[in-house]
Amino acid sequence: MTAPVEGAACRRVLVTGATGNVGREVVAALTRRGLEAHAPARPDFDLTAPATFAPALAGCDGLFLMRPPAISDVAATLHPLVDAARLAGVRLVVFLSVAGADTNRLVPHHKTERYLRAGSVPWTFLRPGFFAQNLGDAYRRDLVEDDRLFVPSGRGQVAWVDVRDVAEVAVNAFAAPAAHAGTGYPLTGPEAVGFAEVAALLTAALGRPIRYQPASILAYVRHLRRDRDQPWMQAIIQTVLHVELRRADARRVDPTLARLLGRSPRTIADYVRDHAALWAR
Repeated sequence: MTAPVEGAACRRVLVTGATGNVGREVVAALTRRGLEAHAPARPDFDLTAPATFAPALAGCDGLFLMRPPAISDVAATLHPLVDAARLAGVRLVVFLSVAGADTNRLVPHHKTERYLRAGSVPWTFLRPGFFAQNLGDAYRRDLVEDDRLFVPSGRGQVAWVDVRDVAEVAVNAFAAPAAHAGTGYPLTGPEAVGFAEVAALLTAALGRPIRYQPASILAYVRHLRRDRDQPWMQAIIQTVLHVELRRADARRVDPTLARLLGRSPRTIADYVRDHAALWAR
């Protein structure tokens, strides 16, 4: 059973994935709030090397936990880190999960949510939807080199969520652990926007035409393998995730993020405007 949480803020937080899209923003948000972000690099901290966990956690009373895409065996990596956090006296684990992980047993995040629920370390689950930052990451080469959004999402609409807002929620939890422990938060952006509309936003921001070209499943897998040199498994997972965006669930807007932020979340138009330089030639 999860132990009660003291009200004081977590003063020093170990941030996993600190060089990634979300982790980088968590580090920045912690710093703005006057909290210490501890982000050791390899070999001092390695999720595949449990011997590095205790030294990395020394002096930390918070843990921002996320699963890197390359890690599929959470039982041998994330779960031992949770155990080490308990021994180190961590007072709150904020776990970056995914939308629907509470019921979807197929995603590895479900296993980690269950593990945290069964343990004694207080936790908060963040369950964001589709990230706006995919435009500057997974789609960037297609946009810069081919002036196109090329994904197998049909006419699906997406409630794009900005990782800057997700990071702010994480830091709010570390600043007031007692108010957020034991809660799972679904996090979406404030509106559902289709890929054709996003292409129009990019066209206006960049001053050159960007088109949305819906891909077939086979064409997208072939593109990822042949043109982007992705491993088979990564290409299949990325394809499945985009096909899932055709479903109505992806366009569902949840009010939780606005409530937690005390303001309207950033829109996909905000992200495009703020990061136009990413797609410049």
